[in-house]
Amino acid sequence: MVYIITGATHTGKTALAKRLVSMTGSFCLSVDHLKMGLIRSGNTSLTVYDDDALTGYLWPIVREMIKTAVENSQDLIVEGFYVPSYWEDGFDENYLREIRLVCLVMTEEYISRHFSEIAAHESDAEHRIHDSDLTPDALISDNRVFSEGFSSSGCEILTINSDWNSAVGRWLDCMNQKE
Repeated sequence: MVYIITGATHTGKTALAKRLVSMTGSFCLSVDHLKMGLIRSGNTSLTVYDDDALTGYLWPIVREMIKTAVENSQDLIVEGFYVPSYWEDGFDENYLREIRLVCLVMTEEYISRHFSEIAAHESDAEHRIHDSDLTPDALISDNRVFSEGFSSSGCEILTINSDWNSAVGRWLDCMNQKE
């Protein structure tokens, strides 16, 4: 099984992936690590600020890695921001049966009530350089983009509206029951 975890920045994609790795023993691919490897090696002229272009550049590579995992019957967790809402394009039904995508979305109310906590947890799953551009308005806007894009394509949305741990725990419990 391949799990794809996507969502806006600071929604807990990496933290959820780490929990899923612990539960399943699956390998994990961080799309951010792939991005940085390609940028630092000079294999692209894109920069960390080119989000839309990076999605277009990275997704075909990630998609083919996912296909390889499915073909080899390997369990894989893919987590990252650079997953387009049209992610299913390029996969036939044989692949799609082996892939589960979830998009993490924080509600505007959750962000407004818990912004300082969200910012304080930015390095829980990995050490991150403090994001000085992170504001409640920017986070609300980014989450809205993911919510609208992935909802309109019929993807599973994990809405975080009261407590991150509870929402993720319920999703993990539900996921365990489906397997």
